[in-house]
Amino acid sequence: MQQNVGAITALYQELASYPVNTGEKTVHAKRMPGFFRSLRTFTQMGLWLPLLLLPYLRWNGRQAILIDIDHSQFHGFNLTVRPDEIWMLMLLSLGGSVLMFMVTNIASRVWCGYFCFQSTWVDLFTWIEAKVEGKPSARRGLANAPWNADKILRKVSKHAIWFGVSLFTAISFSIWFVDAFEYWNKLLHLQLPRAGWVALALITGGTYLYAGLMREQMCQWMCPYARFQSVMADGQTVMPIYDFNRGEPRGKLRKGDETLAKQGDCIDCYQCVQVCPTGVDIRQGHQLGCITCGLCIDACNSVMDKIDKPRGLIRYASTDDIEGKPVTMRFQNPLLWVNAAILLASCLGVVYGLTHMSSVTLNVRPERQPLFVRMSDGAIQNRYEFKLMNRTSRDIQIAVTTEGGIKDQLIIGSEKPIFVPHERGVSFTVFVKAPARNIAMAVTPIKFHVESLGDPTVSADYSTLFNAPAL
Repeated sequence: MQQNVGAITALYQELASYPVNTGEKTVHAKRMPGFFRSLRTFTQMGLWLPLLLLPYLRWNGRQAILIDIDHSQFHGFNLTVRPDEIWMLMLLSLGGSVLMFMVTNIASRVWCGYFCFQSTWVDLFTWIEAKVEGKPSARRGLANAPWNADKILRKVSKHAIWFGVSLFTAISFSIWFVDAFEYWNKLLHLQLPRAGWVALALITGGTYLYAGLMREQMCQWMCPYARFQSVMADGQTVMPIYDFNRGEPRGKLRKGDETLAKQGDCIDCYQCVQVCPTGVDIRQGHQLGCITCGLCIDACNSVMDKIDKPRGLIRYASTDDIEGKPVTMRFQNPLLWVNAAILLASCLGVVYGLTHMSSVTLNVRPERQPLFVRMSDGAIQNRYEFKLMNRTSRDIQIAVTTEGGIKDQLIIGSEKPIFVPHERGVSFTVFVKAPARNIAMAVTPIKFHVESLGDPTVSADYSTLFNAPAL
């Protein structure tokens, strides 16, 4: 304890220059090492670095990840999703919403603290700011200092780096929608289309504004998730929370003070507030600005180590746990099981859709006017409009056959194989002619089968009807 008196004194001296965040001033959070700081960095990099770098990966001659707006396709490695499979996107959206609800109900705004784009980029921008302008006290002093050469150099350097990061972010987002190397070539030669320049300017400006200038104000006042998460949490939701039973009454730690025996473990050092990215004082209870990042836990634990007190004065816990109320296991909550069932059904639906995607899709529309034509020899003929999509990455030759239908029926219009370019569709007309003597019903089921020559796995079926006069 004696050897840590100097460290505690330094904390109180630092506190003298720390303003409480009330929203009108920028928060200059202190960066402190710890378990949750490392975990946060790991999760942020683990999510966003692959998303930034994946578009540069080539796969089978094209970009591994590409949202191709021009051709209404999404390419993900060997997977290609088209508009007719939009139902899978709807299931993904449903599953994502339910998952977010479940996570928030269990662990509050853990998405905000460990994965969110805004909090990740704010963390990056404030790291840059700390490298250029120094510690929080130095940054506040620089902000209030008169303009001179040193202040101009530091401010210009910081904002230039911020702008560079914002520009790289905009480029990294844009290449999800166009070929990455083609985009860079056009950008460097100033040949981007107007829409490309507009998107680049908007994303660059938005990143610079929200992550650099507004930063914690987004989490405090503008983020809608911060609002509706309050209805998702309950008394058993786990979040960073101050154990007031241990901490109160709080007070300064002074050597030889006789009141220390009556004092709680909180020494009022404000380290938990100083490290908070949004300037929240967690000791005042859970607040709208708290993003559940756990940095206050790292700060408090480091202080508890210095004063030889047990860790956990601030910890991940529920309000019911802190208040001594009964705590039930989450799996006993019926709402959790309902959400889990919806999430599982959504995932199974997407998996089914992905595993049952056909290499070709076939749509057949019978001619409705007229339903049939009686030929000069008495035979009945139906007309069908075919739309065939080749989803593979190679050109194919397709043969058309039928299953069922009328005895001795004849297919006209598909005697020769039909050429279908890769990732393109073709339309063509097929006639089915059947002798009137073999027709037993006014409506006869018929199935068309298309198959690639040389590769029977590339095939599709479509069931429809053969129409004839009423008997």
